[in-house]
Amino acid sequence: MFELDTVGRDAALDAGAVGAAVACLDAGVERADPARATHEAVALDADGLVVDGERYALAGVDRVVVVGAGKGADRVAAALVGALDGRVDDGVVIVDEPTDGADCGPVSVRVGDHPVPSERGVEAARTVREMVESAGSSTLVLAAITGGASALLAAPAEAVGLGALQDVTRSLLDAGASIDEVNAVRKHASTVKGGRLAIAAAPARVVTVAVSDVVGDDPAVIGSGPTVADGTTFEDALDVLSRYDVDAPAVRAHLEAGAAGSVPETPSPDDSAFDDAGYHVVASARTAVAGAVAEAERRGLEPAVLSTTVTGEASECGAFHAAVGREAATTGSPVDPPAVLVSAGETTVRVTGDGRGGPNQEFVLGAGLALADGPRLPAEVDVAVAAVDTDGRDGSTDAAGAVLARDALASPDRREPARDALARNDATGFLETLAANDEGPDGDEGGSTRLGGLLRSGATGTNANDLRVVVVDDR
Repeated sequence: MFELDTVGRDAALDAGAVGAAVACLDAGVERADPARATHEAVALDADGLVVDGERYALAGVDRVVVVGAGKGADRVAAALVGALDGRVDDGVVIVDEPTDGADCGPVSVRVGDHPVPSERGVEAARTVREMVESAGSSTLVLAAITGGASALLAAPAEAVGLGALQDVTRSLLDAGASIDEVNAVRKHASTVKGGRLAIAAAPARVVTVAVSDVVGDDPAVIGSGPTVADGTTFEDALDVLSRYDVDAPAVRAHLEAGAAGSVPETPSPDDSAFDDAGYHVVASARTAVAGAVAEAERRGLEPAVLSTTVTGEASECGAFHAAVGREAATTGSPVDPPAVLVSAGETTVRVTGDGRGGPNQEFVLGAGLALADGPRLPAEVDVAVAAVDTDGRDGSTDAAGAVLARDALASPDRREPARDALARNDATGFLETLAANDEGPDGDEGGSTRLGGLLRSGATGTNANDLRVVVVDDR
């Protein structure tokens, strides 16, 4: 799946810390596949539809529709269609890249854009809303909500409009706002988010099958919670704009109108639309971590899960992971090598430069610099740090993330350009140069993966947050 940006990578990826790191990331992403997760969680029996052990009676249901959005939402839809064995009547899901070969039956697949919403996404979201609005009390609405739904299910309030929604989304992402903060604004500038899709579907029963890309797996945050009650307010959304000094006149005016009571607040838990609703997270960052752990064990490496909820500035989080890796290499704590440290979550980057990159690339650069700057590692230890966005796209780049070996930035000739790249938010540019200038064991440029580089995969069909590993192995 993940390919390293150097010539001759295949042989090198079969062995060593770099190879083990990439293999663990591969296994983690494969474990979090939405189709696999949905297939394992959903079944049909004589008494109804079973999702994660909870049964939903189909007696009295004369129509089943599947709607939703997100990266891999078509995979969830295909698995639901397969599980219901002919009971699905209609549906529409919105994705950024359709999955080749996904058999969604009567469910149409529309295309939108991520991370910034687009006009085609707005048109697709309108189709989703119209479909649930036509649902009656004898309709079962199955909502496939996966990571990326916040941008793909784009239905801006009339007073906001698409252009203002695009601008505020870009500004908040560039400012380093967390997904919870970005979604608080999105929910209050939307006609479907923050539980409003469930309101539109009433009196139909809504059961959500979700793949989480948010820290903590809060249903109200996953995809901006279109089918669940919302605990945030217009005032919360205004606070986010002020906190990050974002100038968004149309959005601010709409939020202020809501705070003043002129626009209805997002629905609360006591709304009757949620009385019979169901919500099931079938895959998340924990799923991806479990896959990485299993691969580590298969390779004879002792796994240690640091956390599945790591947040913060990406390069600083990378430096911390490197410090834990050094501790393991030198003292055997918190785990005795050969070992793999695993974590997940969602780091952020405050964009101040004009380079190319993403949080996982900056995480790896921060870790590589920390390994180079800190106390020397034992000579007998092989170390590699790797991180990817499980959807295959880190930030706005076409790389999924990166991997670096222990000595990748040992030379001052590499360390200073790496620091400069972080300052300019140009991790991609630096890592591309590193791969091009990497000398193989015989001195041939581009012939070795001993330093590391960018990792590419294309769209993976899932989105279960970021996944990271630090391999501490024997040389």
